[in-house]
Amino acid sequence: MKSITILGSTGSIGTNALKVIEAKKEKFKVIGMSAYSNLELFKEQIEKFNPKYLCIGSEKNAEILKRLYPEKTIYFGDDGLKLMGALDEADIVLTAISGAVGIEATVEAIKKEKRVALANKETMVAAGDYINKLLKEYPKAEIIPVDSEHSALFQSMQGSRKEEVKNLIITASGGTFRGKTLEELKDVTVEEALKHPNWSMGKKITIDSSTLVNKGLEVIEAHMLFGVDYENIEVLVHPQSIIHSMVEFVDNSIIAQIGAPDMKLPIQYAFTYPEREGSSALERLNLKTLKELTFSQVDNEVFKGVQLAFQAGKIGKTMPCVFNSANEVAVELFLKGQIKFLEIYEIIEKAMELHKVKEIDSLEVIKNVDKETRKWVYDNYAKD
Repeated sequence: MKSITILGSTGSIGTNALKVIEAKKEKFKVIGMSAYSNLELFKEQIEKFNPKYLCIGSEKNAEILKRLYPEKTIYFGDDGLKLMGALDEADIVLTAISGAVGIEATVEAIKKEKRVALANKETMVAAGDYINKLLKEYPKAEIIPVDSEHSALFQSMQGSRKEEVKNLIITASGGTFRGKTLEELKDVTVEEALKHPNWSMGKKITIDSSTLVNKGLEVIEAHMLFGVDYENIEVLVHPQSIIHSMVEFVDNSIIAQIGAPDMKLPIQYAFTYPEREGSSALERLNLKTLKELTFSQVDNEVFKGVQLAFQAGKIGKTMPCVFNSANEVAVELFLKGQIKFLEIYEIIEKAMELHKVKEIDSLEVIKNVDKETRKWVYDNYAKD
């Protein structure tokens, strides 16, 4: 029986993880859960899975939970997330929180030499060098990627040596606005941007998908996770979202991970690795129903998210953190109707241009750069 902490239980990844756990009660139990503000859904999950430890975004909601569940240990805020990442009883920590807030919890889990089922791109994007140093310092800790693309790459590389890998090929659905021109994107609404054709996700990641910034984040994350040079990472638009990513080897053979567009599979694989197990929770792909699998290049003139990420990644050090932080605030402002869709790229570009790159020798450096970048974006683009 493996004990699992789920950070971000009310989000898309968290709710799917609970479905995986429910279908395999003999294998998994929930020891801890965190949520940001969705108190009603969180209470339903608490009643169903009965975790010992809880964390919620605000002190006010934490007081409500303490009155309802006096027998449980309850934390709140960012400090609470760090404590949740460090729970001794947990075998696996699933970090399914969106944004840079998930970094410190991941750090604490690594220091406790846990398995981290990583569904938080920002951890490796903003703090990848620091995380990789920690993994060497705490060799019993491990990161198993949960994002469908990185899980696909991870699975495709099983049984091979790093020197046999030639290229990583990350697939992209193309997002909500695949095929659109810059002119067509000038005045798109938040509602239009949130209509993803293939996936049901949170608002932030859906906007990232529509700008293709999410693919940029995945490029940097792939470099950090697998140690493959940026020159050997490629993004291809694959609208069907059936091939989740591919690895090309030195003999020019390509191994792909193919499956239904269902996040429960990579979540369960991160829980059971190195074994594979069947489950009633997992959707089966019927190959007979597939009409076509198509691929095309990213239109970098329109969707600048990938190109900007390559630029940030190659500069390295604190620049990927700036790329991520500027995007997070830009997306927030777009969702609030304070900036236009294409201004997201403008904000990222300007933040990167102004940043003076620093070496990352501590988590404090990352936190300070993140804070400075966010402040700059708010000061220059947020409306009162």
